[in-house]
Amino acid sequence: MTVRAGIIGATGAVGQRLIQLLEPHPEFEIAALTASESSAGKSYRDASKWRINMPIPESIAEMTVQATDPDSVPDDVDIIFSSLPSSVGEQVESEFCEEGYVVSSNSSNSRTADDVPLTVPEINADHIDLLEVQRDNRGWDGALVKNPNCSTITMVPPLAALEEAFGLERITVSTLQAVSGAGYSGVTSMEIIDNAIPHIGGEENKMETESRKLLGEFDGAEIHWHDAQVDASCNRIPTLDGHLENVWTDTAEDVDAEAAAEAMREYPTLDLHSSPDQLVHVFEEPERPQPRLDRDRENGMAIAAGGLQETEAGLQFNCLAHNTMRGAAGASVLNGELLLEKGYL
Repeated sequence: MTVRAGIIGATGAVGQRLIQLLEPHPEFEIAALTASESSAGKSYRDASKWRINMPIPESIAEMTVQATDPDSVPDDVDIIFSSLPSSVGEQVESEFCEEGYVVSSNSSNSRTADDVPLTVPEINADHIDLLEVQRDNRGWDGALVKNPNCSTITMVPPLAALEEAFGLERITVSTLQAVSGAGYSGVTSMEIIDNAIPHIGGEENKMETESRKLLGEFDGAEIHWHDAQVDASCNRIPTLDGHLENVWTDTAEDVDAEAAAEAMREYPTLDLHSSPDQLVHVFEEPERPQPRLDRDRENGMAIAAGGLQETEAGLQFNCLAHNTMRGAAGASVLNGELLLEKGYL
């Protein structure tokens, strides 16, 4: 038996990736698609500018796009996958939760709220039980869970391995982020071709806060954020997909680069449908990982790391993830699988 799912914000870049992942999924069935008022009432084929390198699934192409409100979604839908802009998501996602829907959201609103679980299932699956606190606080029959920003999710898995093995005291990161992270119309060709943009609005703060919440501990009532200092500099470069990041860590214990590589390779994955067989792939070659070569590892759900070097205070390394798969749609689907496994659906 499959779980009936709705996608709100279904015509955007992440919405299209959600369709790509959910249409063949053995545990979910796409039962509703919503978008803006201008798209409501149209077939999905007519409402969307499809930009995935595969045809629109025939089962989806002729579905009618609904308005984005709970009254437009069938009552028997069990989970909503949200890729709404955060300015819209803040209100709309709450409305769905109030009406009893469980929402797995990629939108940035509420990620650091005290009673909203921000989860990367392989890293902090236990945080999902914060939903019990959330329901008590808000009086919802539904629930809201978030996945982190695409740049945050790239570095947190290798950091979690280092935290477990050596302890983390400070993290400094400089990102080289793909243009797809800004959405289809987010960066014009005149801005980015033959160029790099050394600022992405709000991105630094997301990395500096979300990573500490993800690496924190849940005591059954609240999340105690990790106390490491995190500093981020975020840059847009003219790659299509795949965020590459340079990370420096100060560790509580002395680090050996070989032991750090082993800790990353051995960091456990999960037995969820979308989980990679190996969460972190570590390269010996100093020039890897690279976006074009390594972003699609394990269907875009693995993290690639390389360039591990001991420093005076800890370790320097590079990491890479596919930002619209592992960093967005895939992360939201994986959270949906965790919700199902934990009995929240």
